[in-house]
Amino acid sequence: MISEQQFNKELDIIIENAIREDVGDGDHSSLACIPKEAKGKAKLLVKDQGVIAGVEFAKLVFKYIDADLKIETLITDGNPVKYGDIVFYVEGSSQSILKAERLVLNAMQRMSAIATKTKSFVDLLEGTKTKILDTRKTTPGIRALEKWAVKIGGGENHRFALYDMIMLKDNHIDFAGGITKAIDKTVQYLTNTDRNLKIIVEARSLQEIEEILRSNKVYRILIDNFNYEDTRKAVEMIGDTCLTESSGGINENTLRNYADCGVDFISSGALTHSVYNMDLSLKAVEQWQI
Repeated sequence: MISEQQFNKELDIIIENAIREDVGDGDHSSLACIPKEAKGKAKLLVKDQGVIAGVEFAKLVFKYIDADLKIETLITDGNPVKYGDIVFYVEGSSQSILKAERLVLNAMQRMSAIATKTKSFVDLLEGTKTKILDTRKTTPGIRALEKWAVKIGGGENHRFALYDMIMLKDNHIDFAGGITKAIDKTVQYLTNTDRNLKIIVEARSLQEIEEILRSNKVYRILIDNFNYEDTRKAVEMIGDTCLTESSGGINENTLRNYADCGVDFISSGALTHSVYNMDLSLKAVEQWQI
């Protein structure tokens, strides 16, 4: 997994690029009608229900825009919210608040939706040993936010990107000439490049699982698109040799059944690619105070 330093760098890039995209050479709507000296106060209002996420990111955005803005947090990341709740107040330059408004809302609405969906999956897994994982099926440019939201919702992060874990999937295996060749080449590559990366290998059948197990060099086996019966057989075959992960179109209706097969993890792209934004608003409560 990526380091905290790398993760924070990703957040800095997201904020810088988003402000460049949205503000350009100036927020001319605010510059045109609001005096530079005007002070105001706004509240983050919830118009939905679920799990709130992105409060800490909002603080980073406000700090980037104007270090003098003051935030009073009433509800922290990961807590349930309902219609009418106020998550935080932000106070200071009215122009600065408005400049940050859209990025804060866009990020928090999406992060809260992801955290809410993740929490619903986590609740379905209660009583099992299985943990829910995200995937790389994220929105380009804001992966760090979406994976952060999964953690806030109680899920776990899969690899962050292509560079922090090796995952040999069907195309890698086929292009390499088979599972054994793919694994052997990977192990040699890691030795040659002096890299210490965990290896996950996708299995498409019980026969492929047998071949993967013979290598004894894999961190986790991805049991991909198996039915329940074969998933149970796969888990029995693998035993304590390595970790297990189920994947492939698993949803709220099938999640618990796969967990009951005994897998360590279930990965779901739906956590990040199939959510509806939580309805949030940033509303002025005091303005034009000079």
